[in-house]
Amino acid sequence: MNVSVSGLVFVPLIAVAAPLIAAALGRFVKIPLVVFEILLGLILGPAVLGWVRSDDAIHLLSEFGLAMLFFLAGNEIDFGAIRGRPLNRAMTGWLISLVAGVAIGIAFAPSVGAGVFIGVALSSTALGTLMPVLRDAGELRSPFGIAILAIGAVGEFGPLLAISLFLSGRSPAQATLVLVGFAIVAGAAIWLAARGAGRGLHRFVTSTLHTSGQFAVRLVMFVLLALVALSIVLGLDMLLGAFAAGVIYRLLLSGAPERDAEQIESKLEAVGYGFLVPVFFINTGLTFDLGALLSDPRALLLVPIFVLLLIVVRGLPSGIAAPAGSSLIDRGAVVLLGATGLPIIVAVSNIGVQQGDLTTATAAALVGAGMLTVLLFPLIGLAMHKRAPEHLDSEPGGPHPFIAEQG
Repeated sequence: MNVSVSGLVFVPLIAVAAPLIAAALGRFVKIPLVVFEILLGLILGPAVLGWVRSDDAIHLLSEFGLAMLFFLAGNEIDFGAIRGRPLNRAMTGWLISLVAGVAIGIAFAPSVGAGVFIGVALSSTALGTLMPVLRDAGELRSPFGIAILAIGAVGEFGPLLAISLFLSGRSPAQATLVLVGFAIVAGAAIWLAARGAGRGLHRFVTSTLHTSGQFAVRLVMFVLLALVALSIVLGLDMLLGAFAAGVIYRLLLSGAPERDAEQIESKLEAVGYGFLVPVFFINTGLTFDLGALLSDPRALLLVPIFVLLLIVVRGLPSGIAAPAGSSLIDRGAVVLLGATGLPIIVAVSNIGVQQGDLTTATAAALVGAGMLTVLLFPLIGLAMHKRAPEHLDSEPGGPHPFIAEQG
């Protein structure tokens, strides 16, 4: 395995420096942490200073980080909270996004294959990126946050299905059969977990929370890697398995003592957001092909075009999932957060380049657009939400107009 000494030093250094910079600037403007991880990787990487390059070890940890990001996304989703109107509206919005994205992609791309890749990328929402932002803002359980969770859940799971069906290299019929096989296995596991199959583990999990056994963390890694391996064996995108693993693990621990569940959640976030996930975003900066983007004026022009298309294709349809009675300002915030995308865009772009349907310049433009949405849209969207009349009414001393509707 190719391992560089500079990578061993600079990747952890970037992971440490990013939150410090984010905290220092946070007194003036709140910028998502992943932005600094990507930018520092870009600056220190081959594209600018050339102090560190992605090697085999960084790439492998990056793949684990991406899988962990989707695991945490699946684990975070409370389907009981988003079911009903939020989930139904989010699914309708995503279907509109997929059709519009593929249609626009095919119309403007040099080939149908490239158009499909672009369309799927444009239909995504970065739930794994938005969740920490919503959590830090205290919006994870609010009606606004629940709407974003529903949009993000469909905006990550839907493109994963589309990748497996249309971008796997198989015929649609073969891909459907393979996907059905995976769904049967994952569905059976979800059914068993929902019926309390994991309750017998709760006592053992509790007894090892503060020992070297750490059974909960070990069980997470087993469930995650088992479903990722199943996805790979079946020729599906590994992120589909990672997302399903998060859902299954949440159900396995349902009914566990609240204090234990909170401690387990803290340990998972420590492993994910403290170690693996930052490596993925740092590696995204390290491997970003800035040269291909800057050397091609047409590709550079595509960046703002893709940003605009993310708003039109993904953002506007997401607006229909906004809580009932939302003001125009809050609907605008939902549009921007729904149009925030990066992990799926990175995954789709890589597959497109590997299969020869996307050029490296077009892929770099897509990823660059995704990076801009992560930088700008959560910042602007949350600022708009805080100025929305319904948010001001929900401050201490004022009733929240959506509580009855959500109940």
